[in-house]
Amino acid sequence: MLRATLKSLLARKLRLILSGLAVVLGVMFVAGAFVVTDTLSRSFDAVFASAYSTTDVGVTARPKVEVSEMEGEQVAAPLPAGVLGTIKTVPGVREAAGLVEADGARVIGSDGKVLTSMGPPRLGVAWTGEDDLVRLRAGCGPSAPDEIAVNATVAEAAGLKVGDKVGVLTLQPKKQFTLVGVYGYSGDRDSLGGVQEVAFTEPVAQKLMLGKTGVYSSVRVRAAADVTPEALRDRITATLGSAYVVKTGDQLAEDNAADLQEGLSFFSQILLGFAGVALFVGVFLILNTFSIIVAQRTRELALLRAMGASRRQVITSVLVEAVAIGLVAAVLGLAAGVGAGAGLAYLFGSFAGGGLDLAPVGVPMTAVISSFAVGLIVTVVAAVLPALRAARIAPIAAMQDVATPDRPLTRISVAGGAVTAAGAAALGVGLFADAGDAGLWLILGGVLVSFIGVALLTPLISRPVVSLLGRLFSWSLPGRLGRLNSGRNPRRTAITAAALMVGIALVTGVTVVMDSAKSSLKAEAGRVLKAQIMISGDQNGPRPPTYDPAVVREAAAIPGVRAAAGLWNDQVLINGEKQWVNATDDLAQLAQTYGGTAALPALRDDQMVVSAPEAAERGWQVGTRVTVQPSRGEARDYTVVATYPEDSLPGSILLPAAVTKDFGIPQPMLGFVRLADGVPVSAVLPQIKALLADSPEVSATDAAAFVDQQAATFDTLITMIQVLLALAILIAVLGVVNTLALSVLERTRELGLLRAVGLGRAQTMRMVTVEAVVISVFGALLGVTVGAGMGTAVTRALENDGITELVLPWSRMGTYLVFAALVGVIAAVLPAIRAARLNVLGAIAHD
Repeated sequence: MLRATLKSLLARKLRLILSGLAVVLGVMFVAGAFVVTDTLSRSFDAVFASAYSTTDVGVTARPKVEVSEMEGEQVAAPLPAGVLGTIKTVPGVREAAGLVEADGARVIGSDGKVLTSMGPPRLGVAWTGEDDLVRLRAGCGPSAPDEIAVNATVAEAAGLKVGDKVGVLTLQPKKQFTLVGVYGYSGDRDSLGGVQEVAFTEPVAQKLMLGKTGVYSSVRVRAAADVTPEALRDRITATLGSAYVVKTGDQLAEDNAADLQEGLSFFSQILLGFAGVALFVGVFLILNTFSIIVAQRTRELALLRAMGASRRQVITSVLVEAVAIGLVAAVLGLAAGVGAGAGLAYLFGSFAGGGLDLAPVGVPMTAVISSFAVGLIVTVVAAVLPALRAARIAPIAAMQDVATPDRPLTRISVAGGAVTAAGAAALGVGLFADAGDAGLWLILGGVLVSFIGVALLTPLISRPVVSLLGRLFSWSLPGRLGRLNSGRNPRRTAITAAALMVGIALVTGVTVVMDSAKSSLKAEAGRVLKAQIMISGDQNGPRPPTYDPAVVREAAAIPGVRAAAGLWNDQVLINGEKQWVNATDDLAQLAQTYGGTAALPALRDDQMVVSAPEAAERGWQVGTRVTVQPSRGEARDYTVVATYPEDSLPGSILLPAAVTKDFGIPQPMLGFVRLADGVPVSAVLPQIKALLADSPEVSATDAAAFVDQQAATFDTLITMIQVLLALAILIAVLGVVNTLALSVLERTRELGLLRAVGLGRAQTMRMVTVEAVVISVFGALLGVTVGAGMGTAVTRALENDGITELVLPWSRMGTYLVFAALVGVIAAVLPAIRAARLNVLGAIAHD
């Protein structure tokens, strides 16, 4: 029986390839996610190991506000210079040097634009001279307050050379420096992991990067020859106490790598999520393939039963075929995943990483195990139902020359209704009830179960809908035949269409939510924003763009300006709890430019205002004292002096401008300008743009353009999701090709008879094409309907979170339907050509 199964499998190599393609693509995504994560992880491990290669022990002050990699950017607490002297007295210290190193030094290139970064920090450091890691390539290190040196990555990206005048943005507005040196790193590297680095003299670096002189961000310690880093770490810890963090160089490298792993893990989970969608779609393709195969092998399997094969042996025969396909697909998918992972890592290193030196591409065991587990499980699970169906073939069927008759749709329809109801219930609980941490899983599970339920109901829906769609093409004989063929086997049509439905439903659902969010944002901005001119910029690195706070004061003095206000933002501790807060230079001016209606007092340095919902949630009232710990400086108590209606001011907590000197970024990120009645924007906008000449990260735009700029983020997200779901849609297209190709094989004799009675080659091709188009459009129609319904439900569930407008993207949904028709035409090309080339006499004699 095993030999017969393997010979049958090898005799149909095309069937093997078509059956395994979906698994190959899905496994490729799974393996690629693990390969790219592993490669990037080892690459950054090497970067951090190199960065701390000259450090035996590192000492830092405990941060005021501890922030994880996914929460934001950690602001280092300044370490007093006196600590350096104390460390030098610890027995076993050979050398100790205070370091100044902080993110936020943005170089303005020769084109007048700020150098962007897609991930790595833009560090400002104090020049400490050449060592085992740092090597000068041109010029010298900075020695005067107006001199800097940059690493080779910055020099190349900004088009700079020694002697150039360079503008740099730091904690302070733009300052001009003379470039006196360019340096690289051991191993002829231009950067460490794509990091942009600017070196100042120590006092300048302290002032511009840490906010004041006489402090360091960390101390680097070298141990004496007879002292281990671990022993020296313990001695320094005992000397300094718990106010400081003391770690070995190896620990620092491991901790930095671990922090980065959080971001890489999130990236990997996204890829695995889309891999799951692709494999879910692949199940439909494999299920359909094996259903057709079993139907084609009815006579063969019945003969085996007649010769003595048991039902168990027939089931085993089909499952062995599935295992063989799964193994081959897993191997090919793993190989393709290694290539895809290497390509993604290269793209990350070239663009996002800014020149990251990649570690050799490896294949982690997780990728191997996952590939084979996924390949086998998906294929075998999809083959179970067809295998059971094959076992029910009676031996007498071997004597019949007819196809297996269609079974009633009652059971599958009842099951589909029950499953759909269960999925809808899980979605309802997850979206509308307070399910806590289980809410996300209920939503994801509800989506998955709902898709399965709709797929089970699809055979019931397919016959009338396909018949109706087919009438569009029934103006010719090939069209009528294609329409009849697409509706003759509801189960097959339904499974093929369901695969396309999943991808298009997800894209449609996301589009509904994003378009609704975008429309809601625009409507809310139009309702509450009174400013006609906005000062803002696109974030092109880890830190948001900022501008000189003097711009707001100067803008307020321009004739025709009624009010102008700046807005700062940072993460602080409020009564020990992390919270994002805003600060403004003039609360009354901010209220005039935003949606404020209540009369609010001018804030003293120890006062704050909060939104009414925030006050109610925290149990605050006017007069409540609140302790606020900013990213820098000491904690301070603030008194709540007023509350304001929700959305009448930006954010839920507003602090006075005095606190911003201790913010991680002590410059405003947004600016609001309201004009006097009757003053046109065109009369004031050029003047405000001129004020921003030294703030190249931001620009001034009218309020409508600003809102469009913010809303464009949603279009970017939609595009990214469409690209990632393209694989699932590609698998669905393969499903249409597969179904048609196997259907042509199944109907060889029928096609021969049609040709014999006068159906021409071109007519045969049109018939197959109509069948493909009808199935594809049916799947897309299901997809946009289900996706629109799910998107509507999610949008309504998020109404309390600000998404108040429901937008159905009719033009996009129409595009998806046209795309599906095109997919049908493309998918029909090879099967149609094969059908047209059939030898008429050979086809009639085909058994």
